[in-house]
Amino acid sequence: MVNQSESVADMIKNFNSLEVFTGITVVVGMRYLVLAFIAWTLCYWLFYSRWFHRKIVKRPPRRKDIRRELLYSALSILIFGAVGMVTITLARMGYTRICWSVAERGWGWFALSILLAVLLHDTYFYWSHRWMHHPKLFHWIHKVHHQSNNPTPWASYSFSFWEAMAQAAIFPLTAFLIPIHPLAFGIFMGWQIFNNVLGHTGFEFYPRWMMKGWLRYLLNTPTNHIMHHEKPNGNYGIYFNIWDRIMGTNHPDYDQRLTELIQAKRNPTIPNMPQQERTTAKVTASKL
Repeated sequence: MVNQSESVADMIKNFNSLEVFTGITVVVGMRYLVLAFIAWTLCYWLFYSRWFHRKIVKRPPRRKDIRRELLYSALSILIFGAVGMVTITLARMGYTRICWSVAERGWGWFALSILLAVLLHDTYFYWSHRWMHHPKLFHWIHKVHHQSNNPTPWASYSFSFWEAMAQAAIFPLTAFLIPIHPLAFGIFMGWQIFNNVLGHTGFEFYPRWMMKGWLRYLLNTPTNHIMHHEKPNGNYGIYFNIWDRIMGTNHPDYDQRLTELIQAKRNPTIPNMPQQERTTAKVTASKL
């Protein structure tokens, strides 16, 4: 593990700018495509009727929405690659706190830095997300993402140019504030896209037993985020529900909606999603 982490850092340090941009873009793009495809296949191909009682918006997504989500996500991935390239360049020049060797702070800090990055991103996301909903900014920055009012996993990176820049800012922000190894940041970003895809599946996956206890008040849920796509003013969090509860920005009916979904019974008469909608994402993704 030590050799692997050091080899990753050495490789990044020795790449030229184009190689860094290409590498980050490919890694981010592949993570998005693989995780979104798995989620799409499970939710909308294999188990759509079986899981429909957990479907938050009770209708299938539209083909034009899926195409738009894929195309804007492709743009966002290119922007993430560019911002990553600039951040690595600044790190090489000594302007960030990126640690190139795990030995600088040890494995305990390596693990803690991932947790700190998650907490930092959760705070940054909440407040930047609220800022994007300002009436003078929403149309220019955040409207594209909200065109998906019944989002799919493909909407995870469906951002306008300006929102993609704002989302990508977590890379330099983390690098400037937290001494973090590149591999630790990569693990954090893996967590980010997994959570992002889960929150955009359109299905509530948390089991009833988990949402009956204190975790209900700590963790954010797909229900929380999908309701935000339905009713934009509220439910601004990403990983945790802490900021929304502190600031009183949860939708008033969020807890009731979540309770209804986790207690819902399966309806065996629900049909599979129409074939045209199911194949749209696969065909569009193959053209990107």
